[in-house]
Amino acid sequence: MRNNLKKPGLWIVKVGSAILTNNGKGLTHSLINSWAKQISDLEQQGYDFVIVSSGSIAEGVSRLNWQEKPHEIYKQQAAAAVGQMGLVQAYESAFSKYNLHTAQILLTHDDVANRKRYLNARSTISELIKLGVIPIVNENDTVAIDEIRFGDNDSLGSLVANLLEADTLVILTDQDGMYDKDPRVHNDAKLLTEVVPDDKTLDTAAGKSGGSLGRGGMFTKLQAARTAAKSGATTIIAPGTRKNVLLDIARGHEIGTLFLAEARSMTARSRWLAGQMQAKGKLVLDDGAVEFITRQGKSLLPVGVREIIGDYSRGDLVKCVNSAGMEVARGLSNYNSYESRKIIGKSSSAIGSILGYIDEPELIHRDNMVINN
Repeated sequence: MRNNLKKPGLWIVKVGSAILTNNGKGLTHSLINSWAKQISDLEQQGYDFVIVSSGSIAEGVSRLNWQEKPHEIYKQQAAAAVGQMGLVQAYESAFSKYNLHTAQILLTHDDVANRKRYLNARSTISELIKLGVIPIVNENDTVAIDEIRFGDNDSLGSLVANLLEADTLVILTDQDGMYDKDPRVHNDAKLLTEVVPDDKTLDTAAGKSGGSLGRGGMFTKLQAARTAAKSGATTIIAPGTRKNVLLDIARGHEIGTLFLAEARSMTARSRWLAGQMQAKGKLVLDDGAVEFITRQGKSLLPVGVREIIGDYSRGDLVKCVNSAGMEVARGLSNYNSYESRKIIGKSSSAIGSILGYIDEPELIHRDNMVINN
């Protein structure tokens, strides 16, 4: 499988705060210069790159001489505004040595959740790639609030891979890869070299903790690999400080942990739905409805829904779960949560008499739904 990485394609390279800022001491310019040189070499071989970079808040904290990352959102946003200047300057300076231009792309979750803005972002970034420019993508921490945050740049990296139909997502971290247990606690932890993203045993191995500087951890990297796999992207978690790490990955060397990709079978709209991380509500389905939508490829009707969880508006993304709480699908609801609660368990022919009107006979139309494999 690693031999496939020798073929030129589009790579999304996600860089974490810990290695980028030397655990908060300031930007590690030597590493940035090293990555720029490697990317320059690979671009000459036909590869294309987008960098998803953490580090703006950590760099701002360093520049402001604060002792630690603040908890207050407005202070984090202030730090991001200060740090973003140094981050952009560092990347532009490093890549200019190899006659490559960079471009700053700041995104919030709204930019991905809104279909029109999603398409606009894809068109803009794709055009930059065609022009030979290296897009540097970061979450717009200066204006983002909790409701529209990606939560961590691992998720952002996977969504960018989804957005651009990338071939490979490389997550550079301060670890050698993913282990079967936490290597910081267990001396006998073994590095996992090749895994299937949907393997549920990986959840326990990944844990759910993150560092003090970033918002992610190994669990978010696993989730990112799963999201990227849905759109056909191979994911590699690799040590960012290793010399020539990107070049060696492209040579097919066994570095880090490789997450096998699924076959590309999603339409562009399905990739968009699958890539949205923030669902507004949850629909609990009976066994018949699960069979109906997952095996027969049908739309979700009100009669097959047992419970509505959460409040949402018409057109919002909602999750569909089975009786055990496992997500089986997600899609855009034709009715808001108040209306949905009134019609669940009822025949579609009764919607008009219950609500006094009928928009659609389905709660979620098949064209606006993606099934979890």
